[in-house]
Amino acid sequence: MIESVYIGLGGNLASHIGNCQDTLKEAAEHLGQQRDIKLEALSSLYRSQPMGPKDQPDYINAVCHISTSLVPEALLDVCQSIESDFGRERKGERWGPRTLDLDILLFGSQSVKTKRLTIPHVGMNQREFVLVPLFELAPQLVMPDGNPIAKWVAGCSLDGLSRIR
Repeated sequence: MIESVYIGLGGNLASHIGNCQDTLKEAAEHLGQQRDIKLEALSSLYRSQPMGPKDQPDYINAVCHISTSLVPEALLDVCQSIESDFGRERKGERWGPRTLDLDILLFGSQSVKTKRLTIPHVGMNQREFVLVPLFELAPQLVMPDGNPIAKWVAGCSLDGLSRIR
């Protein structure tokens, strides 16, 4: 079965590809080149303030829409492999600086809760750097609580978020 999936992309450190903007674009393309995954769309890029420690560079964020026949845990493995390929080091620091972060936001209408994976993504409803690019790609999307994404976007602060032209 083919599922419609949304993945959040973010980073605030340069990778071997180059700056964060280039890294995110290249990572989305890399994702779309994987077996059983088709890249449908990539949102604009956005600059946002860090959620965690403030003594780090601003983040660059985007959302991509893919279609896949993979199951959620297999897609997570692919995402983590791509993160590693782009120099991501997991040091245990929550919300610390990183070259690349790929988060599965929505996986069709599925809900998943395992040790490794929670879908829909936790806290997504409060993260403007996720909701705004997601809204750009899917303005008619109905969120897991039954509300339109426009209501979620209207309820979040847009302070510190700017679209990169």
